[in-house]
Amino acid sequence: MKKYIGIVLMLLTGMLVSCDDFLQREPLSYGSEASYFKTAYDYQLSVNAFYEYLPKNNTLWGGIYTQDTKSDNQAGSGYQSIFLSDGNYKTVAQGSSGWYFSNLRAINFFLKKADETIGNISDDKALANHYVGEGYWFRAYDHFRLLRTFGDAPILKTQLSDNQAALAAASKRHPRNEVARFIIEDLEKAADLMKDKAPASGRLCKTTAYALISRVALYEATWEKYHAGTCFVPGNSKWVGAKTWPNYQFPAGSAEAEINFFLDKAIEYSAKVADERALDKDFVGMFTNWETQFSDDDEVILARYYQNGVAAHSCSAYLKNGGGCGVTRAAVNTFLMKNGLPIYAEGSGYLGDQTTYEELTGRDERLTATVRAAGSFINTEKDPETGKYVNDTIYYYRPQLWIAGNEKSTTGYDLQKWLSSDAVQQKQYYTTTAVPLFRAAECYLNYIEAYYERYGNLGGNCDKYWKALRQRAGVDGDYNKTIANTDLSKENDLAIWSKGKEVDKTLYNIRRERRCELLAEGMRYDDLRRWRTLDMMKNYQPEGMHLWNTPMEQMYDSKQIDATVVSQSNVSEYIRPLQISSTSAAYQGYTFPKQHYLDPIPISEFLLNTSSDGVTPTAAGMSILYQNPGWPVDADGPANYNYDCD
Repeated sequence: MKKYIGIVLMLLTGMLVSCDDFLQREPLSYGSEASYFKTAYDYQLSVNAFYEYLPKNNTLWGGIYTQDTKSDNQAGSGYQSIFLSDGNYKTVAQGSSGWYFSNLRAINFFLKKADETIGNISDDKALANHYVGEGYWFRAYDHFRLLRTFGDAPILKTQLSDNQAALAAASKRHPRNEVARFIIEDLEKAADLMKDKAPASGRLCKTTAYALISRVALYEATWEKYHAGTCFVPGNSKWVGAKTWPNYQFPAGSAEAEINFFLDKAIEYSAKVADERALDKDFVGMFTNWETQFSDDDEVILARYYQNGVAAHSCSAYLKNGGGCGVTRAAVNTFLMKNGLPIYAEGSGYLGDQTTYEELTGRDERLTATVRAAGSFINTEKDPETGKYVNDTIYYYRPQLWIAGNEKSTTGYDLQKWLSSDAVQQKQYYTTTAVPLFRAAECYLNYIEAYYERYGNLGGNCDKYWKALRQRAGVDGDYNKTIANTDLSKENDLAIWSKGKEVDKTLYNIRRERRCELLAEGMRYDDLRRWRTLDMMKNYQPEGMHLWNTPMEQMYDSKQIDATVVSQSNVSEYIRPLQISSTSAAYQGYTFPKQHYLDPIPISEFLLNTSSDGVTPTAAGMSILYQNPGWPVDADGPANYNYDCD
């Protein structure tokens, strides 16, 4: 049996025991602790539970391939309330919020027991230490979840007692930059402890720690840079944590030095990964691989594996029809021609968008790997029996615009990435394609962006990494030609903006490369937030393919494209998923409220954590917590959209 099958089985058996009965209950309900934590295998069983914290593709619809519907990359069959101020995006109960710490409680329990027992391991101590490193990695990973969702967050280093005062003190939010520093410290510990090669496919290794540092450091650096001086960043009077942390000083000495600290970390650890891992030649194969596991030196550093009869998902079953997660026109237009020119540039060779088949011709190969080309042509053949020429309509592919729900083609640009061509893989509950979670390509991109943000030029290894990405995509490696021919006024991309101002053409093209490489991998929403581009999402209409008054229209009969299933030509010749029903709250488009840059903390948490030293007045007394900008603390509801975030 292949090693990756083993990790899947462990995640379904031993993991379940260790999560519910081993890590979260003390004393143990099924025996004495003395029977455990004696071998590296005991440690392995404990950390197996933590792999469930990683993203996945779902048994039915949804997963990583649909996460970009919460961005300008993809459009779902409904609308995203987070991009509106209509009152439907509200505080929620603690059980439905991301403000939970059960993962960290389990991890800290394991790390505590490991610290107590590591000296008495009876077999492979180096392997036991590797699993301790995995524990530190997952603790960092879960703190990063809190950082991305809430900004300032508690830092939980130890297993807490049931003492209410201790629990209340531990819930105190720390400045976001200090949370990020703690995450990096944990990951550096993890890297020191973990092996160069994972003990089995699907498990962590040293490089996974480097990759996560690269991601975290770039995220925090750019968040602090582009949200500087607002209520979302420490070090100024507008910051919501100013009462809890009066006269706050950055550990690096200044806001600029703090940003540079994180950029330097991103550069350092991105290079460690990029210099170690070459890009795979087969871009498509990384997302449709179901027969083999990735090697120890593959571009895919960490993947979630599936095995028929053990654990499977239904990604290809949905995507074969449309998947309810179509790519947007804005995303498609971002991709370059193979000659390195934007589609609007003189001499680009762009064929136009009368059919998506023509639209994708001559483009960056990642586009054809990501979007299914559609269109038709007339095939004229001579009938041998009659001697007459007969016209036959041949379809390359016809998006199923008329289907409802999660199988609908929402934009006409149906997702090709993640779709297996194997007939068995396209059956519901039978998709077993691996799900890449960390790729070296991301670190190539992180390095280029961090270096340019730090130094304002493309020195260091930027040239080597950027050319490698473009070469794999079949695009002319001369990125300077692309930059010179870029006209930001013709780019339909929110990423041309940060803090309400246009970025320079070089930085935009770095962001363009990132979008094209990572589309439909669930990273776009975080990118838009950290770059502070969502300020410019105003009356924003996601669009799909050019349907009306084109040959594409002729592919359908009138019922397949009537007003109940697709926007009509009086609205736009391009599909507009938000403008099918005039009664939809999103009919006029998305306008992002700045208060939504961070999620609210549940109301119940303010009522539980009160103290004479509190900073937030509530109906239950002064809470030691502070709420995120604009959100209520006494009763569930939407944000105050008059709150000044700037």
